[in-house]
Amino acid sequence: MIRFRPASERGQADHGWLRTRHGFSFAEYQDPNWMGWRRLRVMNEDWIAASNGFPSHPHREMEIITVVLSGAIAHEDSMGNCGILTSTDVQTMSAGRGIVHSEANPYDQELHLYQIWIEPAKPGVTPRYDQKSFDPLDRTGRWQLLVSEDGEKESLTIVQDARIYRRQQRPSKLQNSIREGRGHWVQVISGSVLLGEVTMGPGDGAAIDEVSDYSLELLQESDLLLFDLP
Repeated sequence: MIRFRPASERGQADHGWLRTRHGFSFAEYQDPNWMGWRRLRVMNEDWIAASNGFPSHPHREMEIITVVLSGAIAHEDSMGNCGILTSTDVQTMSAGRGIVHSEANPYDQELHLYQIWIEPAKPGVTPRYDQKSFDPLDRTGRWQLLVSEDGEKESLTIVQDARIYRRQQRPSKLQNSIREGRGHWVQVISGSVLLGEVTMGPGDGAAIDEVSDYSLELLQESDLLLFDLP
């Protein structure tokens, strides 16, 4: 079964310094048909203006993943972590029992990113933070593992049996398989992808389960995120 989530139907807000698109219900945007999917709870695409950002704020009981697409973001948190993430970087944060952090764009270029929340496999874990740079060449024409539960292939880890992949691919046809009892979410960062009889473009997403395999036809050079979820 495939459920499509077109970019045009996402929740949206424009705060001047922040333009955001919500794939699932978030903050003031509430859609009972899209409260999340499987363990995927938040899929926010954000554009943050230069010299702006989110001041210190708390999180609890959520696995938070940030994928920077362009620009750079500065992170600080209550555990003493601080760092700069650029367009090759991914950040993971297990909020667990509670963490306070800030995210800012201190530069003169607009920041574009995805922030993703995944429900943890268990509550009350010790908060932790990590970030890593991923070579774009390692996702050219193949799935690059960014996030996993066990850190396979030097991926970042989260407290959930979920995997996040990224791939940049010229026009071609891909065949993906889904393990029993699991589902895939495909998010298009850029490009054009045919899934079933629907053409997906930037910002479009699709939930796929109850099948053992499916095909993606890339109609032009595309950049994709793939979530393998329990």
